[in-house]
Amino acid sequence: MHAVRVIKDLEYATTPGGPLTLDIYRSESDRPVPTVLYLHGGGWEGGDKADNADERLRPLAEMGVAVVSVNYRLAPGVRYPAQMHDVKAALRWLRAEGSDHDLQVERIGIWGASAGGYLAIMAGLSAGNAALEGTVGSHLDQSSAVQAVVTWFSPTDLLGSTRRTRLESLILNRPPAVHALFGRTQITGDDAEVRSASPMENVHAAAPPFLIAHGDLDRIVPASDSHDLFKALARRGVDVTYAAVGCAGHEDPRFDAEPNLAITAAWLKAQLSPRTLPEAGHTASPPAEPGQSSAPD
Repeated sequence: MHAVRVIKDLEYATTPGGPLTLDIYRSESDRPVPTVLYLHGGGWEGGDKADNADERLRPLAEMGVAVVSVNYRLAPGVRYPAQMHDVKAALRWLRAEGSDHDLQVERIGIWGASAGGYLAIMAGLSAGNAALEGTVGSHLDQSSAVQAVVTWFSPTDLLGSTRRTRLESLILNRPPAVHALFGRTQITGDDAEVRSASPMENVHAAAPPFLIAHGDLDRIVPASDSHDLFKALARRGVDVTYAAVGCAGHEDPRFDAEPNLAITAAWLKAQLSPRTLPEAGHTASPPAEPGQSSAPD
């Protein structure tokens, strides 16, 4: 483990709503370290870049992967794709200025949990998509492409929540989060805009490697969302790993347990090292750990 230096509240862009900021968690190394951009959860209407700092972000940095945790604009102030424009701006900033903070920027990873994981997935699947690129920030000459994606308990079928049973709606007692993402009060199961923004509609063979983790007891985002993404990526020959976290619900502390973070750190180091490039079409499995399995049924 390494000691960690934290730099807080660096401004990566300015919007009409104010500045957008990020925090850097970096080990006290004398050389540039692999870097992952982290996106917090919160249903696209809550959360903060400081969430899970002590149990998730700092420990990953201690394992030798720098974490750049980002604030992005939230509902109801904005609607999709403004959140994606912020993520792309943060990636371009990182590529332009990250080396000033001793971060490796040639190959960058992106990591997100829940709603943030959705944004991470879409960042990984949308290189060159002008509609999602936007013009936020001041480094428009830089690439926002990522070379690795880690997604934890994230929605991939945005229309799925519109098919809730009456009992599910009563138990959850709130509108589906996708309403906040699109600034809507009603979304039907055949909504073309929402369908086109679903990860399952954007999977392609040129996607970067993915590490997907989901709890088998998740009652907020069904594990089937991650299962389906895994299968869709694998069918197209994308390098994809699935880690099922046993007995874990949504945003469960088991995700921040040392074995799971160690798998995440090792996978990111392998993908982001300039000397270790993934083989096209390769699918992999993580080391077996208690409570985990390597691929969905």
